[in-house]
Amino acid sequence: MNLQTLFQDFNPSKFLVYVCLMIFTALFALRLDGTIHWSYWTIFIPIWFWKFMVITGATVGSYVWWRHPHFRLEGEAYVHYKAMLISLALHLILLMFELLVCDKLESGRHLWILVFIPLIFISIVSIAVCIWAVKHDRSFELELFCSVNVLQFIFGALRLDGLVSWRWEVTLVPLWVLMCLCLVGVLYSLVFAAILLRTPHASPAQRSASLHSALAYTFLVVPILVFQVLLANKMDEDISLSYCAVVSPLFISYFTLIIMSFAAKGGNRWWFGIRKDFCQFLLGVCPCLQEYGNIAYNVQSNEAARRAGANGSITSNGQDVPGQISRKSEKRVKKADLKPVVPVLSIDMPD
Repeated sequence: MNLQTLFQDFNPSKFLVYVCLMIFTALFALRLDGTIHWSYWTIFIPIWFWKFMVITGATVGSYVWWRHPHFRLEGEAYVHYKAMLISLALHLILLMFELLVCDKLESGRHLWILVFIPLIFISIVSIAVCIWAVKHDRSFELELFCSVNVLQFIFGALRLDGLVSWRWEVTLVPLWVLMCLCLVGVLYSLVFAAILLRTPHASPAQRSASLHSALAYTFLVVPILVFQVLLANKMDEDISLSYCAVVSPLFISYFTLIIMSFAAKGGNRWWFGIRKDFCQFLLGVCPCLQEYGNIAYNVQSNEAARRAGANGSITSNGQDVPGQISRKSEKRVKKADLKPVVPVLSIDMPD
């Protein structure tokens, strides 16, 4: 385990979103099953916390942007700041949808098609945002999800209002198509990983990366597909499972996304005006982490330790004498002990 890589590749934004969604899913399923009887405004607390962090981070970042004009000359500051404002606008529209959903569940005073209007609007806007993100080499997971599901949002709203009498298996056709494409991608990643494992010219790093990517996509897509099948059957009353049982496969996908957030890299440097990677900001706030961030742990077996000891032995009259250290090794150890200890100021960035 390499803590240096763990700190450098960590994406706090994705980690916050996935944790909030996981907690909200659990609370919402318990509320639908009648296990808890809290108000929906309370059930949505993880969502409110997510949006609060987004609004607060953008507000602080904008204050730093206008308060210190010389910060705008730092690298791609304009691109990062524009990306933050675009993300803020999309989250505000998404917040409007969530407020309408919560009010609908509590009072039932609106039609679902009116509730879904902000979500349909954000899906159309997300198409232009995806084009801008590709042009400026920015990530666009939320925007891509909304843009490819615009038809599903319309079908879902019409079915919830009873304007169409389709079965939910038919209503979720756009999601079935999307999941089929995702399964094709998973199969491709598995086949590619298998080919690399049998290719002698591939480096161990390439094999490991392809295998980890294939496993991550498998544990991400397959549980979502199982959840979608269970949900469609539950809504059509073909099965008698509880909602907690229906959403249980979804937690595997959430757990996978949380783990993947520790290797997601990226992230906008202007959230909360930190103007640097989260790793460097965290080390500046907690200098004690510098000592642990430059440590890599490697667990060896007993046989490997014995081999290492055998390699360190010296020979006398053509025979191995284990347990002894050569004079050159002793000199190297003494020189290493005499070297001054210099505190590490930051984690070394990878090449």
